Amino acid sequence: MRRILGYVLAVAVAVLAPATPAFAHAGDTTEVSSYRVTVTGLSNPMDGLRVRVVEGGARLELSNDTGRAIEILGYSGEPYLEVRPDGTYQNTGSPATYLNETRDGGTALPPAADPTAAPTWRKISSDTTVRWHDQRTQWTEPALPAGILPDQPHRLREWVVPLRDQVRTFDIQGTLDYEPPPAAWAWWAGAALIGLAVTLIARRWSGSVRALALVAGLPTLGYAVARVLDGGGWSGVPIVAGLLACAAAYRHPPFYLALSGFILAAFAGFGSADVFFAAVVPAAGPGWAARAAVAIAIGAGAGLALTGVLRLRAAVPAPTTV
Repeated sequence: MRRILGYVLAVAVAVLAPATPAFAHAGDTTEVSSYRVTVTGLSNPMDGLRVRVVEGGARLELSNDTGRAIEILGYSGEPYLEVRPDGTYQNTGSPATYLNETRDGGTALPPAADPTAAPTWRKISSDTTVRWHDQRTQWTEPALPAGILPDQPHRLREWVVPLRDQVRTFDIQGTLDYEPPPAAWAWWAGAALIGLAVTLIARRWSGSVRALALVAGLPTLGYAVARVLDGGGWSGVPIVAGLLACAAAYRHPPFYLALSGFILAAFAGFGSADVFFAAVVPAAGPGWAARAAVAIAIGAGAGLALTGVLRLRAAVPAPTTV
């Protein structure tokens, strides 16, 4: 068992330090949202220039492999970011440099922020991919517009973010939509049913624990990969929790079964349960897939933990009577 745990920890460490693109601010954490940001294209496509939405709509990501310098313009049309062949530069005089430090744009502007001044460039990365918050793509009001029902999807607006290639200006084009939250109760009910089913199956067929451990752990690992594909970093907690659950398919003494199931349910499951309450999640693929992975982590993890506890109790010898 110690060898298995060693392999688990080695794999976990190996995936926790990937290369990341440049960030144009001190990043705040990604979270679920009711607003879906979509890039529909470029008004003038260029070979080697790619733009996508990442982190559940929190940021835009631009990759520039054109061999040319591409500017991202700020809110007054001033130079904000410039992605050159040798890396990414930021104009410290652009108000967008400070407003984009957080998703809600609440940072106070310093006196040096002047969109009419000549740009002062500061290199922030040697990478030709950059990510940034952009208020033009976000819904920053505290409530929906009047007349929009919270249980109905709605197109809020179409947006553009201007770019410049030398003297030629063109746009990133996209849409912003409101999407109502899913039925959270249904996902909680599904998690409870999964937990009950895992417990009953494990008690009825003791050899089924191997398959149940994989069913419990693999979706969590898939969800961790989906978050990375959406632009997020590797998250160590769900990866370790998923690996520990999968390891129970090889060796599953009762204490290890209880411990790995508890870790999976508590940290990978309940720790990610916010996906039940909003339509847009920071993961690639459909939202239902992320919610299903979390429901399985909660239910199957709890089922494995309960199975381990019941087996521990069964292993305790009955008290002898004199």
